[in-house]
Amino acid sequence: MTYQEILYELAEDVALITLNRPEALNGMTTVMRAELRHALARAAGESRAIVLTGAGRGFCSGQDLGATKRVADIDLERLLREEYEPLLKLIEESPVPILCAVNGPAAGAGANLALACDVVIAARSAYFLEAFARIGLLPDAGGTWRLPRKIGLARAMGMSLFAEPIPAPQAAEWGLIWEVVDDGALTARVGELAARLAAGPTRAYGATRRAIRQSFENSYQEQLALEAREQGALGATRDFEEGVLAFLEKRKPAYEGR
Repeated sequence: MTYQEILYELAEDVALITLNRPEALNGMTTVMRAELRHALARAAGESRAIVLTGAGRGFCSGQDLGATKRVADIDLERLLREEYEPLLKLIEESPVPILCAVNGPAAGAGANLALACDVVIAARSAYFLEAFARIGLLPDAGGTWRLPRKIGLARAMGMSLFAEPIPAPQAAEWGLIWEVVDDGALTARVGELAARLAAGPTRAYGATRRAIRQSFENSYQEQLALEAREQGALGATRDFEEGVLAFLEKRKPAYEGR
């Protein structure tokens, strides 16, 4: 597939997906979402770690409202059900970890796209903006589910109702994202982390992602049972055997991801 609004690169088991409409702050269109879905499915089959980022001075400004001539022409429910939900499901169910490198403003659905990823690293000048209330909407693309779980009810409510930008350092302090780095260090830092994940125990990462996400829905006993099932399956993998041998032999493990 030839991409028009994203870039796709694969190097050393890391798939780099770049939103590529810098003239529109990488505002999302139907074409971009379709290409993202294709790229994520492709990366799941040929990489061991995925990095999502944006071209130019911003990560993503959310839905590109300027691409529609009349507001009345926008069927928001169809858009969310048919275009956003499948995209978010691919991120949620990815068999490999997904890092998001937020290189600039992440607003609206763009902020929630970033926050759907497993680990978010942001440039110091970046910010996160739940801009929906500014145009009479509620946070979508998973925003109302994800925000209270990440930062608590009070902060999620304030962030959503006041629709004010949250600078990257504050987002890290709140626990909304994992880490903030200087703007010039973002690419190198994300590359370092992606390489570490790509060389790691891929199946263990997948099980960890599933277990942590499921914990919000499970009781304590249900979560203990889930851990036992997942751990039992991991105990039969070659990666577990290699990890133990490497520990005993005091060397770096060479994981195969199986």
